[in-house]
Amino acid sequence: MEKQKQKLSFRFDVRAYTLLIALIVIAVLFSILTDGGFLTSRNLSNLFRQMSVISILAIGMTLVIVAAQIDLSVGSIVGLTGGIAAILQVWHDWGTIPAVLVAILAGAVIGLLQGWLVAYRAVPAFIVTLGGMMVWRGVLLGVSNGETIAPLQEDFVQIGQSYLPYVWGYVLAAVMCIGIFVATFRRRQKRAKLQLPLNSSLIDYGKALAYSIVFMGIAYMMNRYYGIPIPVLIVLLLGLIFLFISTKTGFGRYIYAIGGNPEAAKYSGINIKAHTLSVFVMMGALAGVAGVVLTSRLNAATVGAGQSFELDAIAAVVIGGTSLAGGTGSIVGSIIGALVMVSLDNGMSMMNVQPFWQYIVKGSILVFAVWLDIATKNKS
Repeated sequence: MEKQKQKLSFRFDVRAYTLLIALIVIAVLFSILTDGGFLTSRNLSNLFRQMSVISILAIGMTLVIVAAQIDLSVGSIVGLTGGIAAILQVWHDWGTIPAVLVAILAGAVIGLLQGWLVAYRAVPAFIVTLGGMMVWRGVLLGVSNGETIAPLQEDFVQIGQSYLPYVWGYVLAAVMCIGIFVATFRRRQKRAKLQLPLNSSLIDYGKALAYSIVFMGIAYMMNRYYGIPIPVLIVLLLGLIFLFISTKTGFGRYIYAIGGNPEAAKYSGINIKAHTLSVFVMMGALAGVAGVVLTSRLNAATVGAGQSFELDAIAAVVIGGTSLAGGTGSIVGSIIGALVMVSLDNGMSMMNVQPFWQYIVKGSILVFAVWLDIATKNKS
């Protein structure tokens, strides 16, 4: 019996760390194929900046898919909200803070409209957001007159192009490391108090040490270039906020319950319509944040901004372990999934792989991830 438990535990660990193993394999493979160019500080800094927009979308998309919904309009919302911010900056001379707030609010309002149609008018999310994908792209074309809007004000551009000073990068990494050890200690205390099984302290604190080394290593590599990019800090902040919401609040537990078993959630007294609406509002607001980050990084708003981002976000979430059937998924997994997707893009571009092969590889990985999820569920 004891051997069987150990075997099950080993299988669980392998499943839990599949993404990290895949990420390490990708990094090693592309590093070899690019003669070390993939793992240079400059390329890693660019890679993390590139992943920031998809990561922000993946954070919101995780909650949407966990609730057994879908949002195909986020790419168009990114383009529209970024365009709104640029129009307010360039054509109307608004300050950065008001322009950013209006862009995020516009995303939230769009999410509110789409969420209302899904939750209170029972229109399938696929249809609502597929229509939204075309509608909001059309609105962007209309309000921008089909023009590229640039350049933007310097402080707005700093959102996507600036870096954290070296010292503060190390301070942030140190705080993260301390937080990991504190969280591990508190989790062990809580499990001991509830008389739940505990791993050996060597395993738990060994994991904490490994994560800490990774964070310090990332800080070191980023500081060898210009420092930690500000968009990465935005992803980190949003990731922590939504990780807390999804795992430590009643709202988060209700979302998982709704996606896992809507009938049971309904009879448990959970307001399914209100929670579904809230998820779409959050997704819209996060798309607004992504639109601001993308526009500031490019120092321009274009009519093609955000195209196909919805597919990249969904792919990142699915690769990160979130089930399209709803009920399971994690914010951390989705962010790592985004890093996997962007790493593939970046590595293949460095190797001058033709674009059609890049699409084939990413599409194949997405199909494999969905197949793996279905196969795992059927086996269990």
